[in-house]
Amino acid sequence: MIETDILIIGAGPTGLFAVFEAGLLKLKCHIIDALPQIGGQLSELYPKKPIYDIPGFPEVLAGDLVHNLMEQIKQFQPGFTLAETAETIEKLTDGTFIVTTNKGTKHHAKAIAIAGGLGTFEPRKPVIEDIAFYEEKGVEYFVKDPEQFRDKKIVIAGGGDSALDWSIFLSDVASDVTLIHRRNEFRGALDSVEKVQELKHSGKIKLITPAEVVGLNGAEHLESIDIDENGAHRNLKTDYFIPLFGLTPKLGAIANWGLEIEKNAIKVNNALDYQTNIDGIYAIGDVNTYPGKLKLILCGFHEATLMCQSVYNRINPGKKYVLKYTTVSGVDGFDGTRKEAEKAVVKAIE
Repeated sequence: MIETDILIIGAGPTGLFAVFEAGLLKLKCHIIDALPQIGGQLSELYPKKPIYDIPGFPEVLAGDLVHNLMEQIKQFQPGFTLAETAETIEKLTDGTFIVTTNKGTKHHAKAIAIAGGLGTFEPRKPVIEDIAFYEEKGVEYFVKDPEQFRDKKIVIAGGGDSALDWSIFLSDVASDVTLIHRRNEFRGALDSVEKVQELKHSGKIKLITPAEVVGLNGAEHLESIDIDENGAHRNLKTDYFIPLFGLTPKLGAIANWGLEIEKNAIKVNNALDYQTNIDGIYAIGDVNTYPGKLKLILCGFHEATLMCQSVYNRINPGKKYVLKYTTVSGVDGFDGTRKEAEKAVVKAIE
């Protein structure tokens, strides 16, 4: 039996940052994740994708952000149960929980923080004959390593942020980038749309709208695609076809825990501490929903911070603490890997 203060379900950026905030409050964390490595979507789907909205980082690769978060939390020595999914939950009479994974690993926790991102997910695949045959033979649903496309001809399909961002990024990697969208209007960020238009005018990206990919060709590996452009059909040679139509999220077994679910997300009380309808179970990051919810990493960081404060009060009723800045030195606290002036944030007082 693994004992911990907070059992975090999900090793993505929000779950990892929760370890840091909990550690400052002297709360121990253990993390469960279905993937065999930490980082969640950032590691599994796009480790080489640049992220632009992390405070203090004009640009940081997703994989580097995961590495930095791990460096930040290693002083608090969290535990990890990887390549296992949280299956069943039992609430004990003392208000603590037993969570058992699909492999039988049992965890005893005083509180639970669900930070599962989009949950388990699959890419939304276009309905194209024989597309399964070409998967990993020229059809890729994720960009894990951009170098795979170095000096290659690629076609990206989609109208959201992922399609726009990867078209922009890979324009400096691939020899030829074509972006296809079934509409003239895009759903992504305005600055990304403008950047794509600039790259189109400079000749670095080919833009075909409105259009759809309707056929794939090649004996052993993808060699070309068939496009329907306003009723006109044409063939386009390419090495890779990357349809980026988003993900189909699923909560998995967590959906059977008695939590209040709305549109495949867990409803929480955002006015206080991001607690669910079950006392002691919280949901933070992309997995939750509430009025005005934004699915941003930085929002998950904020939610993790308030969640940890609430768990501290739940575990230590009546015990007060003084919140201080990480730049304060000389406070009784932690021996971390950082300089003395960044050691402690919280001093608990009776």
